[in-house]
Amino acid sequence: MDVRGRILHRGRIHSISACVFACMALMASVATMGACSKSPTESPVSVTADTLRLGIAYGGTLTWLSDEELAATLNDALEMGVKWVRADLSWPEVQPDSPHEFNWERFDRVADATRERGLALLPIVTYTPPWARPAGCSTFMCAPVDAGQFATFAGEAASRYPDITTWEIWNEPNTQGSWRPRPDSVAYANILKLTADSIRKSIRSAKILIGGLSITGGITPQEFLTELVRSRATVGVDGVGLHPYTFPNLASERGPWVSPGEDANTGLKSLRSIFTNAGMPELPVWITEYGAPTGGADSSDHVNETRQAEIAADAVKTAAADDGVAALIWYSYQDTGADPSDPESYYGLRRADSSRKPAYEAFRQAIEESPR
Repeated sequence: MDVRGRILHRGRIHSISACVFACMALMASVATMGACSKSPTESPVSVTADTLRLGIAYGGTLTWLSDEELAATLNDALEMGVKWVRADLSWPEVQPDSPHEFNWERFDRVADATRERGLALLPIVTYTPPWARPAGCSTFMCAPVDAGQFATFAGEAASRYPDITTWEIWNEPNTQGSWRPRPDSVAYANILKLTADSIRKSIRSAKILIGGLSITGGITPQEFLTELVRSRATVGVDGVGLHPYTFPNLASERGPWVSPGEDANTGLKSLRSIFTNAGMPELPVWITEYGAPTGGADSSDHVNETRQAEIAADAVKTAAADDGVAALIWYSYQDTGADPSDPESYYGLRRADSSRKPAYEAFRQAIEESPR
């Protein structure tokens, strides 16, 4: 395994080995758990009330599970009541060596397994194989030299998976940790436009999302989105991905969806004003990652399990109360156990030994009671 780990949350970068630990934890849990309207291409869509899409973000872990492990994991998603599965569709995994060869088998299994269960798959088309990176780049998080090659890959994926309705383009492109050597709104705007066009050659009705914007670690979501709107890269896009981590606060506090240390006037209100100020229709917000870790080096970088459960329940209620929020996807499914001192190892609804945290039931119950 030479390409995938989970990446950046709250300004921290995950190592590639995180995927290994996540998969090991999922393997150990199998015995314990038991055995998808046409998008406009001329202008952005307007926000309308809709069913709230609720899901779980799995990063790059699902493609590395055995058939049994994958089945158990997705069956557990059904038990929680989620309908959406967010997972990396990693370009380096599919085309590690050449633009002429494709290794779809790993993602085929994920696509087949979600389809069989009636789960909607949200692929994050992302990252760059060695042959497509700029000279001197040694990480898959570097932006590709040729945006057209990335778009071509996405188009091939859309042709292969025509039943996938929604596509997220990159993950946290506004951060230095996820877009090397540094975030570049102009470069991302080009990739977004080309990729949306490429996907829609195969799936005319495909919904295209701006890759989930991080609140830390680079260009602010407000600045980044302003540049995308100014360049008209958002024309034909169907939603804005956002990762508004608020812990230790609840989502409903100070905003809502305002992180500690941020001004209360930031958050969704400030993002929406960007479209208003530009005289453009507002795009729905897809919260494609949200969560809270329950472990780490000291008490300042995580919450306890009781608070995580409160955050999970409140997030569903807060998202459901806002028609402009199209989706809430919880990060993550299970703790990795990779590093006891690193909060990134503890975002799961399940512990590394597969036992359920209180947040599991809190999230499940909130979904069951959600009015949207």
